[in-house]
Amino acid sequence: MLNGIWVGMIAVSIFCAALTGRMDALSQAVFSGAGDAVQLVLSIAGAMAAWTGILKIAEAGGFSQLLGRLLKPATRCLLPEYQDNPEVIQAVCMNLTANLLGLGNAATPMGIAAMKAMEKHSGTRLRQGATDSMIRFVVLNTASIQLVPTMLASLRSAAGSASPFEILPAVWITSILTLCTGLLTARFLEGRHG
Repeated sequence: MLNGIWVGMIAVSIFCAALTGRMDALSQAVFSGAGDAVQLVLSIAGAMAAWTGILKIAEAGGFSQLLGRLLKPATRCLLPEYQDNPEVIQAVCMNLTANLLGLGNAATPMGIAAMKAMEKHSGTRLRQGATDSMIRFVVLNTASIQLVPTMLASLRSAAGSASPFEILPAVWITSILTLCTGLLTARFLEGRHG
């Protein structure tokens, strides 16, 4: 579906540019946009590499176990069936840490690892249906609270913002409201899936 939307937008752009005789402007915009995208990726790669490295060092140093103990009340409430599985809780905690630091790209592989551990623990395949705890984890991962929106601040900095972290109160409020809404909706719909 999404690929169809992109193809449609490209086709409409080419059609409109050909119709108005502005194919040269379209070509310049394509090359300029591609160059800007490469510069943006290079400018945020450093921040991503640094924070991902810090997370790996923290995991190797036992930070995930400490974080697991700190987050135990929340994980006990949200993921009760996995409390006796340290592999699941460690993967969930590292995913939550990456999300708290605003590192969505780093959180994705950790979230996949957590889902695989949950799948292994529950003995069900995701194709057969997800458990309620798995669904709550997906909501928790998708609508996570961001204490430090690193990626967003890096994008704002790359775009020339003088104070890229001035958005913190708005990010905190929206991420908390989004997470609460998602978890309440998941709780309300529990047992109706599958």
